[in-house]
Amino acid sequence: MDISNSWTSRARVEAAINHREPDRIPFDLGGTILTGIHHIAYRNLRKYLGLPEVEIKIEDPMQQLALVDEDIKERLCVDVWGINPNTPPGTTPPQRFEDGYSKLTDEWGIEWWMPLEGGFYHDMRKHPLSHIESVKEIENYKFPDPEHPARFEGMAEKADELMNNRKVAYILGRNAAGIFEVALWLRGFENFFCDMIERPALAEVLLDKICEIKMRYWKKALEKVGKNVMIVSEADDLASQNRCLISLPMYKKFLKPRHSKLFSFIKKSAQVPVKIFYHSCGAVKDLLPDLIEAGIDILNPVQVSAAGMDTKELKRLFGKDIVFYGGGVDTQKILPRGTPQQVKDEVKRRIEDLAPGGGFVFATVHNIQADVPPQNIMAMWEAMREFGIYKK
Repeated sequence: MDISNSWTSRARVEAAINHREPDRIPFDLGGTILTGIHHIAYRNLRKYLGLPEVEIKIEDPMQQLALVDEDIKERLCVDVWGINPNTPPGTTPPQRFEDGYSKLTDEWGIEWWMPLEGGFYHDMRKHPLSHIESVKEIENYKFPDPEHPARFEGMAEKADELMNNRKVAYILGRNAAGIFEVALWLRGFENFFCDMIERPALAEVLLDKICEIKMRYWKKALEKVGKNVMIVSEADDLASQNRCLISLPMYKKFLKPRHSKLFSFIKKSAQVPVKIFYHSCGAVKDLLPDLIEAGIDILNPVQVSAAGMDTKELKRLFGKDIVFYGGGVDTQKILPRGTPQQVKDEVKRRIEDLAPGGGFVFATVHNIQADVPPQNIMAMWEAMREFGIYKK
């Protein structure tokens, strides 16, 4: 990637996630389905940079994210790549086009719809466990097989190629969204929130089942990559724009024990020390002490526009305990609608807040959306390259 000095991307990321200052802040675009780019913005960026037209592959059909090609990664000196499991063939029904929608059903049985006219994403429309009334119905449900061999095809070879030949870092992707998220998606949001109050036994059985599926996946995935791994990805959106989705006591009762169990299992299963990259959007500050106790090492995306998510204060309070991965630029207002100079000013501010002492990987707050102009993407990148140098 950037060969202007002796720092490889792998070494740069390794320093940053261990709270040391490398030569410059590492940069991620497309390393995860949380640090990616919508295919419309991606096409516009390629055209703006004068790169050849290519068939754009969709990496995540729900979010309509482009698979970032190697020429973009080379052009923008991307330090973090990604390895995600495959979806086994025959585990999802074919995509349908009817009633003005593209319709997908994932391997959990959740149905997603996107308008054919003007649609940007597939949104959840049907929750397969929305009508259940008993624990037995959960036990009888056909969940995905987390150990299906097809999930892991090519995983070991890719890990070896990236870390040892290309000398770049990568993030090992999970087999599903977070424990809490999957439960919400299977039951439906209102149902599961009510379950935690009115049917806690049912809620706990479902959370335990999802946790077990995740552990089985991680055991196999970590066996496959062996020593060629540094970061693994987990997630659970726990907060909205202004507050947490559940109270701290509810988090401690339902989720913290399972997060602790899962994260501990991952670290014990890995053949080398690994960092838990943990994604939660929103105003998650109040939960950070418990998430740190549960075992997270890296917080993504650092939603700077959410309540309480002041980057200077977060760095002061938690900078010794966790790495901030993202938060490089506000993506709700400034990146899509600001001027290039406003974008640069924002990037400079976030770097000043989050970069000192290491512990910062530059990425946008979640994915770059369809309406972001390429001029602003490049203004972000140029500012990161200008202000993201560590002076020795």
